[in-house]
Amino acid sequence: MRLRLPITLTLALAAASPGGADTLHIAPPYRDAPEMASRADMPHGTLKSFIMNSAESRIYPGIRQLNNETTRRRDAYGNRLAAPADQQSEPAPYRREVFVYVPAGYHRGTAAPLLVVQDGRDYAARVAAALDSLIAAHRVPAIVAVMIQSGGGDAQGSERGLEYDTVSGRYAEFVEKEVLPQVTRLCGVRFTTDPEGRATMGGSSGAAAAFSMAWFHPEWYGKVLSYSGTFVNQASPAVSRTPHGAWDYATQLVPNAARKPIRVWMEVGGHDLHWQDPESTYHNWPLANDRIAAALALKHYDYRYVVAADAGHVDADVTMQTLPEALEWLWHGYPASN
Repeated sequence: MRLRLPITLTLALAAASPGGADTLHIAPPYRDAPEMASRADMPHGTLKSFIMNSAESRIYPGIRQLNNETTRRRDAYGNRLAAPADQQSEPAPYRREVFVYVPAGYHRGTAAPLLVVQDGRDYAARVAAALDSLIAAHRVPAIVAVMIQSGGGDAQGSERGLEYDTVSGRYAEFVEKEVLPQVTRLCGVRFTTDPEGRATMGGSSGAAAAFSMAWFHPEWYGKVLSYSGTFVNQASPAVSRTPHGAWDYATQLVPNAARKPIRVWMEVGGHDLHWQDPESTYHNWPLANDRIAAALALKHYDYRYVVAADAGHVDADVTMQTLPEALEWLWHGYPASN
Protein backbone atom coordinates (compact mmCIF):
# COMPACT_ATOMS: atom_id res chain seq x y z
CA MET A 1 0.00 0.00 0.00
CA ARG A 2 1.39 3.40 -0.97
CA LEU A 3 1.70 5.97 1.81
CA ARG A 4 -0.65 8.88 1.17
CA LEU A 5 -0.30 12.08 3.19
CA PRO A 6 -2.59 15.11 3.04
CA ILE A 7 -1.29 17.32 0.23
CA THR A 8 -0.72 20.27 2.58
CA LEU A 9 1.44 18.13 4.87
CA THR A 10 3.27 16.57 1.92
CA LEU A 11 4.24 20.00 0.58
CA ALA A 12 5.14 21.29 4.03
CA LEU A 13 7.36 18.31 4.80
CA ALA A 14 9.13 18.76 1.49
CA ALA A 15 9.69 22.44 2.20
CA ALA A 16 11.07 21.68 5.65
CA SER A 17 13.19 18.71 4.66
CA PRO A 18 16.26 18.38 6.89
CA GLY A 19 19.34 20.11 5.59
CA GLY A 20 19.12 23.56 7.10
CA ALA A 21 20.93 25.16 10.01
CA ASP A 22 19.49 22.65 12.48
CA THR A 23 20.84 19.65 10.54
CA LEU A 24 24.45 18.52 10.80
CA HIS A 25 25.96 16.02 8.37
CA ILE A 26 28.96 14.08 9.66
CA ALA A 27 31.07 11.43 7.96
CA PRO A 28 33.70 8.82 8.78
CA PRO A 29 36.22 8.30 10.08
CA TYR A 30 34.41 8.61 13.41
CA ARG A 31 36.64 9.18 16.42
CA ASP A 32 35.92 9.08 20.13
CA ALA A 33 35.36 12.51 21.61
CA PRO A 34 38.15 13.38 24.07
CA GLU A 35 35.52 13.70 26.82
CA MET A 36 34.90 9.94 26.60
CA ALA A 37 38.38 9.13 27.96
CA SER A 38 38.70 8.72 31.73
CA ARG A 39 41.26 11.00 33.37
CA ALA A 40 42.81 10.61 36.77
CA ASP A 41 42.91 14.38 37.37
CA MET A 42 39.14 14.88 37.59
CA PRO A 43 36.44 13.73 40.00
CA HIS A 44 34.49 10.61 39.12
CA GLY A 45 30.89 9.85 39.95
CA THR A 46 29.73 6.48 41.23
CA LEU A 47 27.69 3.82 39.47
CA LYS A 48 25.22 1.85 41.55
CA SER A 49 22.64 -0.72 40.49
CA PHE A 50 19.66 -2.64 41.77
CA ILE A 51 17.12 -5.15 40.46
CA MET A 52 13.40 -4.62 39.92
CA ASN A 53 11.16 -7.67 39.53
CA SER A 54 7.97 -7.74 37.50
CA ALA A 55 6.02 -8.73 40.61
CA GLU A 56 6.77 -5.27 42.03
CA SER A 57 5.14 -3.44 39.09
CA ARG A 58 1.48 -2.59 38.71
CA ILE A 59 2.09 -0.89 35.36
CA TYR A 60 4.24 -3.60 33.72
CA PRO A 61 3.51 -6.93 35.47
CA GLY A 62 4.86 -8.86 32.45
CA ILE A 63 3.53 -9.57 28.97
CA ARG A 64 1.21 -12.47 28.37
CA GLN A 65 3.23 -15.16 26.64
CA LEU A 66 1.86 -17.09 23.65
CA ASN A 67 1.10 -20.70 24.51
CA ASN A 68 0.51 -22.41 21.16
CA GLU A 69 1.46 -22.26 17.47
CA THR A 70 0.95 -18.49 17.46
CA THR A 71 4.51 -18.18 18.76
CA ARG A 72 5.55 -18.69 15.13
CA ARG A 73 3.47 -15.84 13.71
CA ARG A 74 5.73 -13.12 12.29
CA ASP A 75 5.21 -9.99 10.25
CA ALA A 76 7.01 -9.19 6.99
CA TYR A 77 10.07 -8.01 8.92
CA GLY A 78 10.40 -11.08 11.13
CA ASN A 79 8.91 -9.48 14.23
CA ARG A 80 6.78 -11.69 16.41
CA LEU A 81 3.09 -10.80 16.39
CA ALA A 82 0.88 -10.60 19.44
CA ALA A 83 -1.81 -13.27 19.79
CA PRO A 84 -5.48 -12.81 20.67
CA ALA A 85 -6.17 -12.57 24.39
CA ASP A 86 -7.72 -16.04 24.53
CA GLN A 87 -4.46 -17.51 23.21
CA GLN A 88 -2.24 -15.95 25.85
CA SER A 89 -1.06 -17.20 29.23
CA GLU A 90 -0.59 -15.40 32.53
CA PRO A 91 1.89 -12.48 32.59
CA ALA A 92 5.45 -13.80 32.37
CA PRO A 93 7.89 -12.76 35.11
CA TYR A 94 11.02 -10.75 34.31
CA ARG A 95 13.87 -8.96 36.09
CA ARG A 96 15.31 -5.60 35.09
CA GLU A 97 18.50 -3.92 36.31
CA VAL A 98 18.58 -0.20 37.02
CA PHE A 99 21.92 1.64 36.96
CA VAL A 100 22.29 4.95 38.77
CA TYR A 101 25.12 7.40 38.10
CA VAL A 102 25.61 9.81 41.01
CA PRO A 103 28.01 12.68 40.24
CA ALA A 104 30.98 13.40 42.45
CA GLY A 105 30.15 15.81 45.24
CA TYR A 106 26.42 15.16 45.21
CA HIS A 107 24.89 16.19 48.54
CA ARG A 108 22.37 13.64 49.74
CA GLY A 109 18.82 14.93 49.52
CA THR A 110 19.57 17.63 46.94
CA ALA A 111 17.07 17.86 44.09
CA ALA A 112 19.37 17.05 41.15
CA PRO A 113 18.90 17.39 37.39
CA LEU A 114 17.91 14.04 35.87
CA LEU A 115 18.79 12.03 32.77
CA VAL A 116 16.72 8.86 32.19
CA VAL A 117 18.32 6.38 29.78
CA GLN A 118 16.63 3.36 28.19
CA ASP A 119 18.52 0.07 27.67
CA GLY A 120 20.62 1.19 30.61
CA ARG A 121 23.20 -1.59 30.55
CA ASP A 122 24.27 -0.59 27.02
CA TYR A 123 24.89 3.04 27.98
CA ALA A 124 25.93 3.06 31.64
CA ALA A 125 29.71 3.22 31.13
CA ARG A 126 29.53 5.68 28.21
CA VAL A 127 27.10 8.04 29.91
CA ALA A 128 29.14 7.98 33.13
CA ALA A 129 32.35 8.79 31.23
CA ALA A 130 30.75 11.69 29.33
CA LEU A 131 29.12 13.14 32.44
CA ASP A 132 32.32 12.89 34.49
CA SER A 133 34.13 15.05 31.92
CA LEU A 134 31.33 17.51 31.23
CA ILE A 135 30.46 18.06 34.89
CA ALA A 136 34.13 18.55 35.82
CA ALA A 137 34.44 21.16 33.07
CA HIS A 138 31.20 22.90 34.20
CA ARG A 139 29.67 22.33 30.78
CA VAL A 140 26.57 20.60 32.15
CA PRO A 141 24.99 20.57 35.62
CA ALA A 142 25.69 17.80 38.14
CA ILE A 143 23.23 15.37 36.55
CA VAL A 144 22.06 12.11 38.11
CA ALA A 145 21.55 9.49 35.38
CA VAL A 146 19.02 6.70 35.90
CA MET A 147 19.69 4.02 33.28
CA ILE A 148 16.92 1.43 33.10
CA GLN A 149 17.08 -1.95 31.42
CA SER A 150 13.92 -3.03 29.61
CA GLY A 151 11.86 -6.04 30.66
CA GLY A 152 13.39 -8.10 27.84
CA GLY A 153 12.91 -9.23 24.25
CA ASP A 154 12.50 -6.92 21.27
CA ALA A 155 9.84 -5.56 18.93
CA GLN A 156 6.27 -6.81 18.68
CA GLY A 157 5.18 -9.36 21.24
CA SER A 158 7.96 -8.54 23.71
CA GLU A 159 8.08 -6.71 27.02
CA ARG A 160 10.64 -4.28 25.58
CA GLY A 161 8.40 -3.65 22.60
CA LEU A 162 5.42 -2.98 24.84
CA GLU A 163 7.40 -0.54 26.97
CA TYR A 164 9.32 1.28 24.24
CA ASP A 165 7.32 1.09 21.00
CA THR A 166 3.87 1.90 22.38
CA VAL A 167 2.88 5.45 21.47
CA SER A 168 1.59 6.58 24.85
CA GLY A 169 2.64 8.06 28.19
CA ARG A 170 2.55 4.71 29.97
CA TYR A 171 6.31 4.15 30.08
CA ALA A 172 6.94 7.67 31.45
CA GLU A 173 4.37 6.96 34.15
CA PHE A 174 6.16 3.71 35.02
CA VAL A 175 9.45 5.58 35.40
CA GLU A 176 7.89 8.37 37.45
CA LYS A 177 5.73 6.26 39.74
CA GLU A 178 7.75 3.07 40.14
CA VAL A 179 11.41 3.54 39.17
CA LEU A 180 12.37 6.96 40.50
CA PRO A 181 10.90 6.35 43.99
CA GLN A 182 13.01 3.20 44.20
CA VAL A 183 16.11 5.16 43.16
CA THR A 184 15.44 7.71 45.88
CA ARG A 185 14.85 5.01 48.48
CA LEU A 186 17.85 2.83 47.60
CA CYS A 187 20.40 5.41 46.42
CA GLY A 188 19.47 8.47 48.47
CA VAL A 189 19.12 10.83 45.51
CA ARG A 190 16.28 13.22 44.73
CA PHE A 191 15.33 14.87 41.46
CA THR A 192 14.25 18.31 40.36
CA THR A 193 10.62 18.62 39.31
CA ASP A 194 11.51 21.29 36.74
CA PRO A 195 11.14 19.73 33.25
CA GLU A 196 13.96 22.00 32.03
CA GLY A 197 16.20 20.02 34.36
CA ARG A 198 15.03 16.60 33.17
CA ALA A 199 16.05 14.74 30.01
CA THR A 200 15.40 11.32 28.56
CA MET A 201 17.62 9.36 26.17
CA GLY A 202 17.76 6.13 24.21
CA GLY A 203 18.75 4.32 21.06
CA SER A 204 16.48 2.52 18.58
CA SER A 205 13.18 1.69 20.31
CA GLY A 206 14.64 3.22 23.46
CA ALA A 207 14.83 6.51 21.56
CA ALA A 208 11.18 6.24 20.54
CA ALA A 209 10.40 5.69 24.21
CA ALA A 210 12.45 8.76 25.12
CA PHE A 211 10.47 10.88 22.67
CA SER A 212 7.16 9.48 23.94
CA MET A 213 8.12 10.30 27.52
CA ALA A 214 8.56 13.98 26.71
CA TRP A 215 5.74 14.15 24.18
CA PHE A 216 3.07 12.80 26.50
CA HIS A 217 4.52 14.25 29.70
CA PRO A 218 6.29 17.55 28.93
CA GLU A 219 5.52 18.56 32.51
CA TRP A 220 8.12 15.95 33.52
CA TYR A 221 10.67 15.99 30.66
CA GLY A 222 11.84 18.94 28.60
CA LYS A 223 14.74 17.33 26.70
CA VAL A 224 15.16 14.28 24.41
CA LEU A 225 18.33 12.60 23.10
CA SER A 226 17.67 10.06 20.32
CA TYR A 227 20.06 7.71 18.50
CA SER A 228 18.58 5.86 15.48
CA GLY A 229 15.07 6.41 16.77
CA THR A 230 12.56 3.68 15.91
CA PHE A 231 9.98 6.14 14.59
CA VAL A 232 8.50 3.40 12.42
CA ASN A 233 5.48 1.13 12.44
CA GLN A 234 6.48 -1.24 15.22
CA ALA A 235 3.91 -0.70 17.97
CA SER A 236 2.39 -3.76 19.57
CA PRO A 237 -0.45 -3.89 20.24
CA ALA A 238 -1.56 -1.52 17.49
CA VAL A 239 -4.09 1.18 18.37
CA SER A 240 -6.54 2.96 16.10
CA ARG A 241 -5.41 6.52 16.95
CA THR A 242 -1.87 5.78 15.73
CA PRO A 243 -2.30 2.95 13.20
CA HIS A 244 1.31 3.25 12.01
CA GLY A 245 2.90 3.37 15.44
CA ALA A 246 5.67 5.90 16.01
CA TRP A 247 5.68 6.75 12.27
CA ASP A 248 2.58 8.77 13.10
CA TYR A 249 4.59 11.26 15.16
CA ALA A 250 5.75 12.84 11.91
CA THR A 251 2.55 12.46 9.91
CA GLN A 252 -0.07 13.48 12.46
CA LEU A 253 0.96 13.92 16.11
CA VAL A 254 3.65 16.61 15.77
CA PRO A 255 1.95 18.49 12.90
CA ASN A 256 -1.48 18.51 14.56
CA ALA A 257 -0.50 19.48 18.10
CA ALA A 258 0.49 22.80 19.58
CA ARG A 259 4.25 23.15 19.98
CA LYS A 260 5.40 21.50 23.18
CA PRO A 261 8.19 22.91 25.42
CA ILE A 262 10.77 20.24 24.57
CA ARG A 263 14.24 20.26 22.95
CA VAL A 264 15.27 17.33 20.77
CA TRP A 265 18.74 16.15 19.71
CA MET A 266 18.47 13.26 17.27
CA GLU A 267 20.78 11.17 15.08
CA VAL A 268 20.31 8.59 12.35
CA GLY A 269 22.79 6.58 10.30
CA GLY A 270 22.87 6.86 6.54
CA HIS A 271 22.81 3.06 6.41
CA ASP A 272 20.43 2.64 9.31
CA LEU A 273 17.86 -0.15 9.39
CA HIS A 274 15.88 -0.75 6.17
CA TRP A 275 17.51 2.32 4.62
CA GLN A 276 16.65 1.14 1.10
CA ASP A 277 13.01 0.23 1.80
CA PRO A 278 10.28 2.32 0.15
CA GLU A 279 8.48 4.83 2.30
CA SER A 280 5.23 2.92 1.86
CA THR A 281 6.50 0.23 4.25
CA TYR A 282 6.51 2.69 7.17
CA HIS A 283 9.67 0.86 8.23
CA ASN A 284 12.64 2.82 6.86
CA TRP A 285 14.64 4.29 9.77
CA PRO A 286 16.44 7.13 7.90
CA LEU A 287 13.21 8.26 6.25
CA ALA A 288 11.34 8.08 9.54
CA ASN A 289 13.92 10.27 11.25
CA ASP A 290 13.95 12.68 8.28
CA ARG A 291 10.20 13.02 8.60
CA ILE A 292 10.35 13.66 12.36
CA ALA A 293 13.03 16.34 11.87
CA ALA A 294 10.98 18.00 9.13
CA ALA A 295 7.87 17.99 11.31
CA LEU A 296 9.80 19.52 14.20
CA ALA A 297 11.16 22.21 11.89
CA LEU A 298 7.67 23.10 10.68
CA LYS A 299 6.49 23.62 14.26
CA HIS A 300 9.61 25.65 15.14
CA TYR A 301 10.93 23.24 17.75
CA ASP A 302 14.38 23.71 19.22
CA TYR A 303 16.07 20.66 17.72
CA ARG A 304 19.35 19.39 16.29
CA TYR A 305 19.42 16.61 13.70
CA VAL A 306 22.64 14.73 12.98
CA VAL A 307 22.87 12.52 9.87
CA ALA A 308 25.87 10.18 10.06
CA ALA A 309 27.05 9.08 6.61
CA ASP A 310 27.74 5.34 6.16
CA ALA A 311 26.76 4.69 9.78
CA GLY A 312 24.61 1.78 10.89
CA HIS A 313 21.95 1.37 13.52
CA VAL A 314 22.85 2.99 16.86
CA ASP A 315 26.42 3.07 15.56
CA ALA A 316 28.81 2.84 18.52
CA ASP A 317 31.51 4.91 16.80
CA VAL A 318 29.04 7.73 16.15
CA THR A 319 27.79 7.60 19.73
CA MET A 320 31.31 7.83 21.12
CA GLN A 321 32.02 10.87 18.92
CA THR A 322 28.77 12.77 19.50
CA LEU A 323 27.48 11.98 23.01
CA PRO A 324 29.33 14.76 24.90
CA GLU A 325 28.33 17.40 22.35
CA ALA A 326 24.73 16.16 22.38
CA LEU A 327 24.49 16.35 26.16
CA GLU A 328 26.04 19.81 26.23
CA TRP A 329 23.68 21.06 23.50
CA LEU A 330 20.64 19.71 25.34
CA TRP A 331 21.61 21.38 28.62
CA HIS A 332 22.66 24.68 27.08
CA GLY A 333 21.19 27.52 29.11
CA TYR A 334 20.60 25.43 32.19
CA PRO A 335 22.79 26.41 35.20
CA ALA A 336 25.95 24.30 35.15
CA SER A 337 27.61 22.78 38.18
CA ASN A 338 29.83 25.05 40.26
